[in-house]
Amino acid sequence: MASIESTESPTFKKIMVATDGSECSKKAVSAGIELARLSGGVVYAVYVVSTDYFSSMAVDAGWESMYEFLKKEGKETLEYVAVACKEAGVPVEPVMLEGHPAPELIDFAEDTSMDLIVMGTTGRAGLNRILLGSVAGHVVRHCKVPVMVIRGKGQPGN
Repeated sequence: MASIESTESPTFKKIMVATDGSECSKKAVSAGIELARLSGGVVYAVYVVSTDYFSSMAVDAGWESMYEFLKKEGKETLEYVAVACKEAGVPVEPVMLEGHPAPELIDFAEDTSMDLIVMGTTGRAGLNRILLGSVAGHVVRHCKVPVMVIRGKGQPGN
């Protein structure tokens, strides 16, 4: 009889949940929290204030108010994750970044040695997503950290 070697199953102690506050990312938040709860891990809730919108705008009062709106939205989104984590008894570290979402998420995950990234397939990008490719798709293709992608409502498989 052949012996079976014991192999360690992957443990997810540092789980990055990338969120933009969309309904799909809320499903990803729930999945990430449950994984952290089951594995005794920590959720790193990451929101990126996207500068993609500002590349074609002149720096003026309109730009400043849009930037402040996005930061406020980010704080509210991170607070939503913090409350959900607290209710589940899961530790959380909120992180707000700024820049182009996919590269910022990849850099953060790799620089902080995340064990897993959990994110939704569709967010708030709309037409930009169609024209530029999705953030999730970019992260999946280019990140060295494993990525769990949660499908949005109405997508194949849901």
